[in-house]
Amino acid sequence: MAVVYKRTQTGCRTNVAKHKKSEALREKISFLPDTPGVYMYFDAEGTVIYVGKAKNLKRRVSSYFNRTHDSLRTNLLVRAIADMKYIVVPTEQDALNLENSMIKEYQPRYNVLLKDDKSYPWIVVTNEMYPRVFLTRQYIRDGSRYFGPYTNTGVARTVLDLVSELYPLRTCRLPITPDYIAREKGRLCLQYHIKRCKGCCIGAVSAEEYGRYIDRVRQILRGDSQELMDYLKDEMARLAGELRFEEAQELKEKYRLLENYSSKSVIVSRTLTDVDVFGVDDDGSADVYINYMHVRRGAVVRSVTLRYRRRLDESRPELLAYAMDEIKTSLEVTFREVIVACAPEVEMPDVDFTIPRRGDKAKLLEVSERNARQARIDDLKHMEKHNPEQRTERLLARMKADFRLSELPRHIECFDNSNIQGTNPVASCVVFKDGKPSKKDYRHFNIKTVVGANDFASMKEVLTRRYSRMMTEGDPLPQLIVVDGGKGQLSSAVEALEEMGLRGTIAVVGIAKRLEEIYFPGDSIPLYIDKNSETLRVVQHLRDEAHRFGITHHRNRRSKGQITSRLEEIEGIGAKTSQALLTRFKSFKRVSEAGVDELAEVIGPAKASIVYNALH
Repeated sequence: MAVVYKRTQTGCRTNVAKHKKSEALREKISFLPDTPGVYMYFDAEGTVIYVGKAKNLKRRVSSYFNRTHDSLRTNLLVRAIADMKYIVVPTEQDALNLENSMIKEYQPRYNVLLKDDKSYPWIVVTNEMYPRVFLTRQYIRDGSRYFGPYTNTGVARTVLDLVSELYPLRTCRLPITPDYIAREKGRLCLQYHIKRCKGCCIGAVSAEEYGRYIDRVRQILRGDSQELMDYLKDEMARLAGELRFEEAQELKEKYRLLENYSSKSVIVSRTLTDVDVFGVDDDGSADVYINYMHVRRGAVVRSVTLRYRRRLDESRPELLAYAMDEIKTSLEVTFREVIVACAPEVEMPDVDFTIPRRGDKAKLLEVSERNARQARIDDLKHMEKHNPEQRTERLLARMKADFRLSELPRHIECFDNSNIQGTNPVASCVVFKDGKPSKKDYRHFNIKTVVGANDFASMKEVLTRRYSRMMTEGDPLPQLIVVDGGKGQLSSAVEALEEMGLRGTIAVVGIAKRLEEIYFPGDSIPLYIDKNSETLRVVQHLRDEAHRFGITHHRNRRSKGQITSRLEEIEGIGAKTSQALLTRFKSFKRVSEAGVDELAEVIGPAKASIVYNALH
């Protein structure tokens, strides 16, 4: 049986001692992510007293507690805060929409006096024979299609204006039906005469032709605005060609608005009414995080994350069944439609399970999974802060399993080659101990025995030099070697280890250019590591460090070589003289600034005179 830990809740009352909450609150703030989201403040009774949005959760929430505010009300709010919860969302607009819906749901004391109760506007395409398209704050369940909400009303009006310029849509409120047209009740208005309407009221345009206009409008409102943007570009070019620059500038401003235009929000959607969402974050370890989100009237109003610890290798469907039972019991929820990534191992006759592949439901599931993943990150930060040794042991155990090692990889070395068309070939070796860089152990290698760009031979030379010396000096060998490259570089590394008698003593793997591919000796099929796993993050860090360290050394060698060649271009000055000057003066600039006497101290008066005259 798995063990469950309740991670976070919104909208639920809790009772924890005040001094403990204050300490926990400081820690939560230090772990906040630098992502958009909504935060909720609770008082000592566990009641929501404030809901806010943030483009950057960490920066915004921290600003409440690191200074004294000018507003008395804000200071009173900060003094009353006993706990804090948050929900991460994909965009700043989603945060704004979620904040709006949660304020209406919980009516927090410190929000009520600061915010009105207006809803964000939507663009509606009515359910009529000749549909109308207009802006509204009211939602009527009559089969009409709603797009939005729009947090920027100016953007919504711009979209409507541009759509009306593109397509001849009717703006009148007449109840146009086949019977209405047959009775000849309609009268052509100004919009028809200025060619902004096709005369729907008298049936001058068929419902099928008009429906094609509406289909294109729906396409734009769903977010496919490329057609509209192309139209604006053409119009701007035309107006500029006619020297009508002011009108072209107005279109340019509309174009910029449209570039930032988002037609709908994942967090608030009229297509989703009352549904429940369960997102799972399972990285293959013992701990599995399951986030529950409840959507009411098209908006997320509650989020809870549970942490399960496997005892008997429970599957994801099993854990999902446990989570649904826990939520149903503790929050007294009745499920009707549940959005999940996989069907739970439980029979619920009255519940419809949806496994979405695309659309709003799939995006909402992604938000839930994002919050489950964030809960894992928070717990890892907490663990690292309070027990860093435990975190290290867990990470090394994960890497041991992923790389099929016989012991924990406490000492890892990664090699990378650098050259440009075979010039100045170098290699770098970076060292990680206990999963972290040990920069004092980093090493550079200038390739000595290989001519031209031959990464395979260079890799063999570097490993041979590195571990021959370590064995001679009695230094401890690593448990794992990572070589930057695919099967070719890996074969060269294995060959070097065999010649030194270290094959089987040190494990070695190769990283292909795509970091997800790990090659093992003698195995042509690569291992694909989970993109969210800590093992892959360590491997990425290793490769980035090896690449950075090698490129820096290669750049320095090239610069030094260019300076040396400039001195060697002087007639009568050779490589040894150039090297002696650079060793003494450190740079070409200082050599050129030195006097004859200073140069003579290094290379003698005769050559000093030659160099000085050539540089001056």
